[in-house]
Amino acid sequence: MIQTTEKLVSDLASGETSDIVCMDSVADFGAPSDWSGLSAGEPEEFSAEYWADQVALDPQWSINLEGPPEGAMPGTHYPGDVFYRDIDDGLCVIDVSWSTLVAVN
Repeated sequence: MIQTTEKLVSDLASGETSDIVCMDSVADFGAPSDWSGLSAGEPEEFSAEYWADQVALDPQWSINLEGPPEGAMPGTHYPGDVFYRDIDDGLCVIDVSWSTLVAVN
């Protein structure tokens, strides 16, 4: 899943359409610059208790993205977590949760 996520980040940061997006995906992928400098974190089994907004999408996995994007400043919205569904030939992206960079004093 880490390699799959690294491919997704690379594709989207370069402005390409990724071939690992589910046909019924509701993901907002934003702009290529939103993905620049991000990398895959650690995958986890999907937790319905924590990700209530994604339950209806039937994901089996989530992975956090480490970043934030290059040049991000406080208030910047960026992709924070990617949700995957198991399919016959691997995984597909069903959604992306966005985070906001906060200032640390």
